[in-house]
Amino acid sequence: MEFYNLVDKIVRDNNSHAKWLNTLSFMENAGARKISACEHPTKVSLIQLKHACEEHRHAYYLKKQIGKINVESCRTYESNELLAPIATRQYLHALDVKACKYLHTHFDLTKEELKYAAYLFVTYAIEVRADELYPVYQEVLTKTNSKVMVKSIILEEEGHLEEMIHQLDGFSENWKPHAEKIIEIEKDLHIYWVNAITEEVMKPDYV
Repeated sequence: MEFYNLVDKIVRDNNSHAKWLNTLSFMENAGARKISACEHPTKVSLIQLKHACEEHRHAYYLKKQIGKINVESCRTYESNELLAPIATRQYLHALDVKACKYLHTHFDLTKEELKYAAYLFVTYAIEVRADELYPVYQEVLTKTNSKVMVKSIILEEEGHLEEMIHQLDGFSENWKPHAEKIIEIEKDLHIYWVNAITEEVMKPDYV
């Protein structure tokens, strides 16, 4: 199923829409926690702090939007309140692990340097994905006259992508081919995630 059509189907059902928002909130929160986990004990840049802060805010914002659908829905990140919970929980972690293995093979880095490199490349790949995902979601929200909005997130994610490019420029002159490899890894994980969500919401007995 084309991604736009999948999101359209999700948004038209209040239960699945609430879970979709909660799933995105979970992933934004997981991203923020990953960014913080990659911080050097002392050499933490202002941009890294800003990015973690904004990802946490996105998680909060998306969680709060659920109230426009059902104030009693999706109060936690328990599996029954997420779409495709197993694939959702594995997504970012798997990307981080696979990216670390790739970077370890292609760069001579200390443990702390590898953590920072993973932050740069994984976050870049996720921001590229966010720049595709959120506009499609907003398009569906606008078409269906939903009270939910993600325009503010779209603007901030565009800024994040620019910041990641600037940081990657400082990391290596030859970062782009490596970033493409990480994006390829992310693409496979994204396809798996979308397929898992599609399989769940297309079940005849889906509630």
